[in-house]
Amino acid sequence: MKKTVLLIEDDPLILMDVEATLIDEGFEIITAESGTLAIETFDAEASRIDAIVTDIRLGSGPNGWDIGHHVREAVPNMPLVYMSGDSSQEWEAQGVPNSIMVPKPFVHAQIITALATLMNNPDQN
Repeated sequence: MKKTVLLIEDDPLILMDVEATLIDEGFEIITAESGTLAIETFDAEASRIDAIVTDIRLGSGPNGWDIGHHVREAVPNMPLVYMSGDSSQEWEAQGVPNSIMVPKPFVHAQIITALATLMNNPDQN
């Protein structure tokens, strides 16, 4: 059975690029282009979602940190990968425990490795 990832990114080119990579790796993808849409989607589809990959800066509304905290309140062991071009240094203070930060620019293998690391961790299941 395919694992489903909620991918949150407000840059359409990065969204399409990461989405294609995750599909090529066998994941089913649900996308959201804003923090508000991401939280609405997660709340409606939480039972289907196996992991979250989110950008930090998402324009107005909730940011990636907010999404991480919201998700973890509902599902305390949800695998969560953050991506950011300028917020990596905030990860220790703002990120949720047992998450991974992948700084932009990144190579696709970094996202796949981060997801595999978190999804294969017995504490995350």
